[in-house]
Amino acid sequence: MNSFVIIGLGRFGTSLARELVIQGYEVLGIDRDEEIVDALSDILTHAVVADATDEEVLRSLGVRNFDCGVVSIGDDIQSSIMAAILMKDLGMKKVVAKAQSELHGRVLEKIGVDRVIYPERDMGVRVAHQLVSPNLLDFIELSKDYTIAELEVPHKLHGVTLQELNLRAKYGCSIVALRKMDGVNIAPTASDVLHEKDIMVIIGTNAEIERFELEEIV
Repeated sequence: MNSFVIIGLGRFGTSLARELVIQGYEVLGIDRDEEIVDALSDILTHAVVADATDEEVLRSLGVRNFDCGVVSIGDDIQSSIMAAILMKDLGMKKVVAKAQSELHGRVLEKIGVDRVIYPERDMGVRVAHQLVSPNLLDFIELSKDYTIAELEVPHKLHGVTLQELNLRAKYGCSIVALRKMDGVNIAPTASDVLHEKDIMVIIGTNAEIERFELEEIV
């Protein structure tokens, strides 16, 4: 995906839009607040003061030509749902929407939104995991069972190869990337050596990763 429409430029929408621009993507930001749009006009590719619940407005802005639309409207659930419906009706390839509650999320799913996100809930989950597991640097839940976690290599694993660690055989999870001082190794091999302070990106079930951490990291 190369181009995004962000509807609603509150804290979440603005943060998302800024990061996408930093990563080199085209971003059209839409909000009703003129001050917010003015503040972002020199940062985003395009920033427009508009009502995203007006079909003709969205059509005139050519939103259907963008790869992905993100509805990040804050407290107005009705406007959030309307904007999502309109983007789907206009033929946008992918629509993502921020939900304020589980019920709001279920409604968004029923109208065909491709992905519903819960920023506050998801951040709460990540912080909780980090609080109870000090060695866990980051945590992304892929499903109810599977997780991607970032763990720092401890001193006792310094100099150990991935073959010697034998993570899949012992614990059932896999190291899919290694982040080192000189860059990221996306496809580490059995001969790659772990060094203290490297970051292991691990995929597996919650139970598998927790057992590995308790037995090898702590």
